[in-house]
Amino acid sequence: MRNFILASLSALALTIVPAAGQATSQAPKAKPAAAVKGTWTPPRTPDGQPDLQGVWTNNSVTPLQRPKELAGKEFYTQAELAGVQKAQRERYARNEVEGEPPANHSGVAGAAPEDVHYDFAQYGLDWLQSKVAWNRRTSLIAGPEGTIPPLTPAARDRVATLAAKEKGHELDGPENRPLEARCLARANVGPPLLPIRYNSNLQIVQGAGFVAIEAEEIHDVRIIAMDGRPHLSKNVRLWGGDSVGHWEGNTLVVDTTNFTDLTPFKGAQNLHVVERLTRVDPETILYQFTVDDPGMWTKPWSGELPMTKLTGTLFEYACHEANYGLENTLRGARVADADAAAKKAVE
Repeated sequence: MRNFILASLSALALTIVPAAGQATSQAPKAKPAAAVKGTWTPPRTPDGQPDLQGVWTNNSVTPLQRPKELAGKEFYTQAELAGVQKAQRERYARNEVEGEPPANHSGVAGAAPEDVHYDFAQYGLDWLQSKVAWNRRTSLIAGPEGTIPPLTPAARDRVATLAAKEKGHELDGPENRPLEARCLARANVGPPLLPIRYNSNLQIVQGAGFVAIEAEEIHDVRIIAMDGRPHLSKNVRLWGGDSVGHWEGNTLVVDTTNFTDLTPFKGAQNLHVVERLTRVDPETILYQFTVDDPGMWTKPWSGELPMTKLTGTLFEYACHEANYGLENTLRGARVADADAAAKKAVE
């Protein structure tokens, strides 16, 4: 199944976005008065740090990039957000009766063509079957453009060369399939942490000198060192990068480097992600991110979204267990190869 946000992912950057109070507005319920007045004080861990611990969701219907018809409009009004919520409820009602409808031109409702055959609601995988972290943003990317910056000329050439090399070999074997299809890594884990179609939940645990963030999908745990250590040597590359953190007041700031060029943004060779997590009220963490790779994008870009507290725990996401999808995909490719060979022999 497809991560609905992946189709928009092609770029990132390094300027910290200003905190936008509008972005954390919860619809239809307003933020608690204490948060609005700025008098709310977050609880503390035994070692005196702001307590971010718990299970949270960033489940959202907000697209990563702003739809063209909303160009220049960074926030919905409260009435417009109510309209978006109504459209989502109507989409979900149709989904329960008829199955997943195709997406409309803006992607506000429905699924991409490759996902229409899934009955998401039947398996509890529809957005609205989980708690949604509603916000008034028209895109997760902040700023007037609300879109990913263009690739640099060198990056365009590099990506095109890679695509040409892979063309025709996509189904040669498991090693030719994307990392997410092999249950090895998912772009939503990032960093940055981005919402996905389902299981868009995470758990934060704090201890002396470390913070751990576990993403329910794909069950990866990121260990963030808080003891002042430097990043790993540049020749050490990890799918999830190397994260080190520090506190700025009540904000956890996480700096991540040392990614591979395979994830979370394929082709990015020197990705640098800065995340800021601030607990703004008992039920909400404001999550902000900025990503940079001067060799990949023409400029940095940033985004933000609220994370809403959940009651309960994470569930196991056993992607590899009974992963018939990958096996059947490759088996189908071998059948197609045999059919093509037989046809050629007859000719």
